[in-house]
Amino acid sequence: MNPLKRFAMSVPMPLRLLPGLLSVVAVAALAGPVLAQPDAPPITGAVVQERAAERVPAKLARLASMLGRDGDVRIVAFGSSSTEGAGASSPAMAYPALLERDLEDRLQIGASSRRSITVINRGKGGDTSEEMASRLERDVLAERPDLVVWQTGSNDPLRGVPVERFVELTREGLKAIRATGADVVLMDQQWCRKLSGVDGAERYGEALHALAAELNVPVIRRRALMQSWVTHGLMTPAQMIGPDGLHMTDAGYRQLAKAAAAQILVGAGLIQPSLARN
Repeated sequence: MNPLKRFAMSVPMPLRLLPGLLSVVAVAALAGPVLAQPDAPPITGAVVQERAAERVPAKLARLASMLGRDGDVRIVAFGSSSTEGAGASSPAMAYPALLERDLEDRLQIGASSRRSITVINRGKGGDTSEEMASRLERDVLAERPDLVVWQTGSNDPLRGVPVERFVELTREGLKAIRATGADVVLMDQQWCRKLSGVDGAERYGEALHALAAELNVPVIRRRALMQSWVTHGLMTPAQMIGPDGLHMTDAGYRQLAKAAAAQILVGAGLIQPSLARN
């Protein structure tokens, strides 16, 4: 079976068996075209203790702590139209709503009880880094999130915001989020016809990744993921992106939510990065 199709068909497993929640294929999908060995089995609870000593420090330390004790998890999805859900058939098909269901339904939080994960959608269509900076306090920090998933960098090239300004505002925002004690994950540009036609649009994605490396922030590599889904036959560009050439479809958002859930678990140190063949 195509490894990415196997990823899409992954089944629920208890969080007490965290390293077995997602197969090596799911983890490898985060890196785009680079895939793990397709026939490698998922890691089960029988080997959790054996691998505990190998674990690297979690980049999402607060989330790791929250998942290790009682209490609900509060996530804010921050961004522009890709977060708001433009192109989806309904708000329930926007990636934040799908991410919430994915984390709650697939990941049985807690060994003895089920805790809720709330994903608050704070996407606003058309927002650049300028508009996001102006509402960061009200729409994100005021929610007291444990984790912020910040999708950005698509509207800035479309609306002519200088890349230097984009970097400045994004850096300030990342530091403000972390100053509250919350974790943060970035999400880069979508792979689409409209952005590909804008001169210099790729510079914003490159700047985002450079900033993430500088501040040690995990990135959901949406552009690489989308290219991988096409390369490996999971879906076509037309199935991922709607007629406007910019916004994702229900099918695209569904795959994005799965990838975001996997990246969150990797960032929390709950899935071994070494499981993926880089």
